[in-house]
Amino acid sequence: MKRKLSVLLCAALCLALFAGCGSEPAAEPTVEPTVEPTEAPLALEGHSLMVFCGAGMTEPFQEIAAAFEAETGCAMQVTYANAGQIQSQITTAEEGDLFIAGSADELKPVQDYVTASVDLVKHIPVLAVQAGDPKGITGLADLANEGVQLIIGDTEATPIGKIAQKALSDLGIFDQVNIVATTATAPQMPTVIANGEADAAIVWKENCNVEGVEIVDTEDLVPYIKTIPAASLSCSADAEALAAFLDFLATDTAEGIWMSYGYEIVE
Repeated sequence: MKRKLSVLLCAALCLALFAGCGSEPAAEPTVEPTVEPTEAPLALEGHSLMVFCGAGMTEPFQEIAAAFEAETGCAMQVTYANAGQIQSQITTAEEGDLFIAGSADELKPVQDYVTASVDLVKHIPVLAVQAGDPKGITGLADLANEGVQLIIGDTEATPIGKIAQKALSDLGIFDQVNIVATTATAPQMPTVIANGEADAAIVWKENCNVEGVEIVDTEDLVPYIKTIPAASLSCSADAEALAAFLDFLATDTAEGIWMSYGYEIVE
């Protein structure tokens, strides 16, 4: 009887183990992932901004303005010109939302119209020459050498022209260099050099991505590095769009565009 009972218990145990091995494990309770709400893109359809920008910054700022317009729907009306032209338009027409100037100095003539200003990037002047440097120009002092033809920006209307005059005057050679022409905007100068119409120019670094032009490895112009400000104007007609664009200028998108053109972000 005991032996029979033992056999029955053993059989029951085997059946239980077999059933346990063949069954699916108990399902773990599922927890739905927490999804953080994402901020909807700022909608500014029907809004517009009038922006003045120094001509030397045309290429990067065109990309920045286009990126902001694509993201928000805000219409961007940008005027590219030299500082003198922009200053005159602001004071005469008394319109516009923002002035992207070549340097803080360019805000002084319109300071009565500036309500706030934020530094964006460094504006770096360089000494540019023809590719291969056929005249052997190694620094500013060589610009006074016989036979060297120099081109600079308008010393009255452009930040880069004023820098050239100041740097050459500080070195005591402004009256000795052969300035064959002045330009109304910085981007014109590298093209003149590439065409062989001048040997050198003092120009912004970002304007030198022209075939046939190279930058001289010198620190002569380091003391003349400027900062590009974004100045809000008192005649602004769209405070909401202006605030949104100022925020956009501090994003990785805008800063990445500046850096792709060789600018350095102001820390």
